[in-house]
Amino acid sequence: MSDHLDDDEILIEEDLDSQSLANISQRTWKIAIVDDDEDVHRATEFSLLDVKILNRRLEFIHTYSKAETHERFAVESDIAVVLLDVVMETEHAGLDLVCFIRDELKWRDTRIILRTGQPGYAPEEDAIRDYDINDYKTKNELTRKKLLTALTAAIRSYDQLRTIEASRRGLHQIITSSAAFSMQDGIQGFASGVITQIAALCGVPSEGLLCAQSDESEQSEGNFRYSVIASAGQYKNLMNRPVDEIDNPVIRDALRRALTERVSLFEEHNMTLYFSGRGKRAIAAFIELPYALSDIDHQLLEVFCANLGVCLDNLGLVSQLKNYAFRDQLLMLPNRLKFIEKIGAAIDTALGHQMVVLIDIDDFAEINDVLGHRYGDLLLRAVANRLQQSLGSSVFLARIGGDVFGLLGDERTLKPEALMRLFHDPFVIDDTSHNVSMSMGMVALDNNQQTGADVLKDASIALKRTKGFQRGSYTLFTREMGVEIRERSLLMQHLHKAFDAERLYLMYQPQIELSTRKVVGFEALLRWRTDEGKMISPTEFIPLAEHSGLIISLGAWVLRTSCFTMRQLLDDGYQLDRMGVNVSAIQFRQADFMQLVSNALRDSGLEPHYLELEITESVTMNGAADFEETLDKLKSIGVQIAIDDFGTGFSSLSYLDKLPVDRLKIDRAFVNQIDHQGGPRIAELITQLGKKLGLKVIAEGIETQAHYEALQAMHCDEGQGFLIARPMLESAIASWMTEWK
Repeated sequence: MSDHLDDDEILIEEDLDSQSLANISQRTWKIAIVDDDEDVHRATEFSLLDVKILNRRLEFIHTYSKAETHERFAVESDIAVVLLDVVMETEHAGLDLVCFIRDELKWRDTRIILRTGQPGYAPEEDAIRDYDINDYKTKNELTRKKLLTALTAAIRSYDQLRTIEASRRGLHQIITSSAAFSMQDGIQGFASGVITQIAALCGVPSEGLLCAQSDESEQSEGNFRYSVIASAGQYKNLMNRPVDEIDNPVIRDALRRALTERVSLFEEHNMTLYFSGRGKRAIAAFIELPYALSDIDHQLLEVFCANLGVCLDNLGLVSQLKNYAFRDQLLMLPNRLKFIEKIGAAIDTALGHQMVVLIDIDDFAEINDVLGHRYGDLLLRAVANRLQQSLGSSVFLARIGGDVFGLLGDERTLKPEALMRLFHDPFVIDDTSHNVSMSMGMVALDNNQQTGADVLKDASIALKRTKGFQRGSYTLFTREMGVEIRERSLLMQHLHKAFDAERLYLMYQPQIELSTRKVVGFEALLRWRTDEGKMISPTEFIPLAEHSGLIISLGAWVLRTSCFTMRQLLDDGYQLDRMGVNVSAIQFRQADFMQLVSNALRDSGLEPHYLELEITESVTMNGAADFEETLDKLKSIGVQIAIDDFGTGFSSLSYLDKLPVDRLKIDRAFVNQIDHQGGPRIAELITQLGKKLGLKVIAEGIETQAHYEALQAMHCDEGQGFLIARPMLESAIASWMTEWK
């Protein structure tokens, strides 16, 4: 339906000059004229020809029906004002479009001015109340002056709303980008992020953005050098090139000036932003602007630049932390973590025939002790340099820790014989030749189910095998080694659980005087029965307990329990001389060992002379001064001392003569020899030695009558073994004692 214009409205009879509208600035206010009367379109546009509102020209969008408006608005955006005819093809077409704009398109900022030539179809009060419109005018009101006034007010309102929304979006963008930058771990990623975030913040394409960084390593006072570290669009070919090689003098000079003067520059058609925190690193970003920035853009960019300065500081800290996390600071080689990461990458890429090698310098601890840590550091550097120079870049070299180096590369390059030859020639340290022996552990990357840490663990197992059995050589890891280690590890876990669940218990084996068959004491023996009823030999689990440190708490429990048992036996009327308890070297070296013994005796009420501590020969020879001092303290309170498994080690007889020892214990291996050719020679020798030193002698492992008689004939004082009694629980001691009598 057409509306007729009143006389005081401006009528246009002639066609508009299309060329006069061709030079509208890129930044315009979009004005949508929605009316089914062509004259209204022409008159409105003519009235506003060459008008600028808030320094922008107007750009007109014309639609003539509800359906056409639906189609056009679906592909349009940023329409500032809609001049909407209330009545078009139907009397509610205009109001239906209001609902479409607000509810479906969600254009909350767009200002809607209803225009009507027939007010009765939509009363003004009802329309203002029921619909989200901003003004309601009859067409005879809208003279050119009034139209311009209404449009100016609507555009100003639209601009303010858009500014508020832009500010909200911009601040959100800054927060989001700052979070993103905090995750960057390199300057390249940071620079690329700057390009993306500036483009999003200003609402411009990333085409034409450029970042440059001052190259601190090559700059001197008054002589700055810059290079391109991130670029997009037409400037991609400048990546990593010096800024001086940029052909465009505007960009080149702007970047140099911003970086030199440490300021941001804003020109009519471009801007150069400068970012710098408290550190020395500086970055500048150049962008061509299709239009001048608004005040809100400038404010947001100031906040953005300040945030990026902080992010730049954080980037330096992250880089420094990463350097410490993945690089050995002495040799500046990749460290253990980086080596594991590199192995994992090699597994993921399924590179064939790869080998991991661990190289350990033999006796390095002694080198440090004798020649000093400075000498040791120089030797490590010399070894690293030789490995790098000899193997080249095809082999990844890392320092795993201490004097252990890791190699990752093709197995044809890392042949053990070739690696061993690298160490044939001596290293010259401080003008002194130093021959180096090294041990190796090797593992092939033939299992893509493993992780880098798993492979390193396997190589460590192989290296440990070499160090233990054939120093100066190499061991190739096998699956059997892995199974053995995993079984030991599983056994260790079960041992800890067994101790916590009280699955470990004590049994007691009687000790008698061979000449009279009198029971003189018991030896406390630790046993372990699994939940499945399987007995685990002490020769298996005691070394594991010592290796894991569990022996400390386990030994303390054995000592206390044995003292309480002995006290109970004495209270029950048995005339006994002692309770023997085995003590490991690790226990003996504990600073609080004496206190531990004293507490066990005090809490149980057992007199010290009833306790006999059995120690092995190896304990007596390690840390002799500390050992002798502890023995003296034990003897001073009355505790008895026996040397267990005597003859299996290499005791110094002159040292043995000085020790405050009460008893020598003949190992079961020498007792078993009585049945074989050569007979009891070593057992006789130990017995005679004990007599000469004024010590009692006890034999363990007496299993036959021949053993008993032979030991008795050589005047061995005491004995224990299956012939006399098997180890028994505390509850069985009373009945056995009755039977033995």
